Amino acid sequence: MSKKFLACSLALALIISLAAGAFAATSPFVPIVKNASPAVVNIDVEKVQTRSFSPFPFDDDPIFKRFFGDAFKDFTRSVPMKGRGSGFIVSKEGLILTNNHVVDGVDKISVSVVLSDGNKKTYSATVKGSDPAYDLAVIKIEPDEDLPVLELGDSDALEVGEWVIAIGNPYGFEHSVTVGVISAKNRSIHAQDVNFDDFLQTDAAINPGNSGGPLLDMDGKVIGINTAIV
Repeated sequence: MSKKFLACSLALALIISLAAGAFAATSPFVPIVKNASPAVVNIDVEKVQTRSFSPFPFDDDPIFKRFFGDAFKDFTRSVPMKGRGSGFIVSKEGLILTNNHVVDGVDKISVSVVLSDGNKKTYSATVKGSDPAYDLAVIKIEPDEDLPVLELGDSDALEVGEWVIAIGNPYGFEHSVTVGVISAKNRSIHAQDVNFDDFLQTDAAINPGNSGGPLLDMDGKVIGINTAIV
């Protein structure tokens, strides 16, 4: 390798390194995420389902039925079904917005909040209202202190191509951040029992567990709630 080519390579690497450092230092997403993340919460839900079962593996055998009949088919057991989603605080008194499908029909709702001292606390929550048509729900916790809140923005003012930030708890990884743009507006989803209209489409990565988390504009205001993956 010639000295001239080596010098050019080193110079190019230095330029790329400086450019990357300059972008990291001036990233507009960092202050938005720092300000918004404390108001994003993890929601764990539990629903108890009753299932019929037989404790005997040969209860369909004709010899077994001859002696015992169908008496052993009447056993039931309660099976806890667990799920997880996200939400965000909209009042210091503990009102939280999330998706209706996260909390619909569940028996127990637990909300994990990061407090001002950095510690995490879990509260029980109750559903205060819901709108299945728009997949929205309001839940309430009873906090011991004022909570950080997110301000609602104006989704009608968004333009396709604008930057947006999604914060949530995909796969249980709390306060994960993804960035993208508004890919389209007024999308509709019609599949099986799902009928959603006037939705925003974004290329910011959304994964299971992100449901109910906020989609933020560059002012740090909530302009959408992460709902569905197609």
